[in-house]
Amino acid sequence: MAEIVKMPKLSDTMEEGVVSKWHKKVGDKVKSGELLAEIETDKATMDFESFQDGILLYIGVEEGKGAPVDSILAILGKQDEDYTSLLASGGASTSKTETESPSVKETPIKAEEPKAAAPAPSAKPGNADDSRLKASPLARKLAADLGIEISQVAGSGDGGRIVKRDVESFSPTGVKTNAPVFVPAGQESYSEVPVSQMRKVIARRLSESKFSAPHFYLTVEIDMENAMASRVAINASGEVKISFNDFVVKASAMALRKHPVINSAWLGDKIRTNHHVHIGVAISVEDGLLVPVVKFADQKGLHQISAEVRDFAQKAKAKKLQPADWEGNTFTISNLGMFDIDEFTAIINTPDACILAVGSIQEKPVVKNGQVVAGHVMKVTLSCDHRVVDGVAGAEFLKTLKAYLENPVKMLV
Repeated sequence: MAEIVKMPKLSDTMEEGVVSKWHKKVGDKVKSGELLAEIETDKATMDFESFQDGILLYIGVEEGKGAPVDSILAILGKQDEDYTSLLASGGASTSKTETESPSVKETPIKAEEPKAAAPAPSAKPGNADDSRLKASPLARKLAADLGIEISQVAGSGDGGRIVKRDVESFSPTGVKTNAPVFVPAGQESYSEVPVSQMRKVIARRLSESKFSAPHFYLTVEIDMENAMASRVAINASGEVKISFNDFVVKASAMALRKHPVINSAWLGDKIRTNHHVHIGVAISVEDGLLVPVVKFADQKGLHQISAEVRDFAQKAKAKKLQPADWEGNTFTISNLGMFDIDEFTAIINTPDACILAVGSIQEKPVVKNGQVVAGHVMKVTLSCDHRVVDGVAGAEFLKTLKAYLENPVKMLV
């Protein structure tokens, strides 16, 4: 008996899926557990395996097209089995498939050029009625681009028609000149692409966060001299390369232990204070932003944090992250320091109460022991949901974070 295969819900936030690729075509035999299609969710492209045996009778969503969760993705059944009743009961897809009749192609209609009114025997400069002037469309457009009154241009074409060369050589005195005239290269143009599933979810969730959570921001400047020296010493071993972001993740995790209110979430009628520290690390990919989670980050060393973040970055760019990789964050870090951004503010990644925006390490004069010396400083900005976190709580967290980063040995004890 024929069965409907519905668009699966492959992530907690997925509302619509896009079929990236079909691995079977109509008429092919499909076995249970066999790869049927690749489906793009809001976070990754995932393999979708068949849960039943049968012949692929109907494809409800073409490659590159999207459909809501639980809509008809395909129909499997016996060879030549009638499935029309299933379409009627399950809601027929509007996508065209190999089983449907070819659609009627519309023949494009070529627009006719407007017919010019019969001009006077010759186009006299100074004629105020531009609509009766005999001029080529290109000449009219060029004149408009150059700010020239077309009625002031004398035509040299057939019957006094104004052509491109007349506009190019026009001068206000009416005397032709060989002086170069600016002529725009090309024409106005643009391109449009459909909004990806990932970008749709990013837009929805960040809009909800920005407009529902009352953000406030706290910025602090951190002396990174000791962190830089510690990084050089650690990386000298050659076992693994520690980044400054790894230091920030570790320091934030330890600071969250001391300031649990920052590690909280607004749940509408209650505030949840998390006793575990799961730090989301924002990673940029082609379609947008993914936030895989370093779980129990406060219990992990710098080497382990570094290895996890590198692995997440590779998976994210290859669209191989799984739901377990991006779920459960209690705090988020967004770092644009590698792009030479001095400082910025980030939108809270709900349901977290806070997000930390990390800028680049800048070389600048600093005062130490009453003397102005060269130093290296980094600015970080904490965005806070004021429904959960007050200014003093945010400031105390940043003070602890600053202490860890300015003296990294404290993270080892």
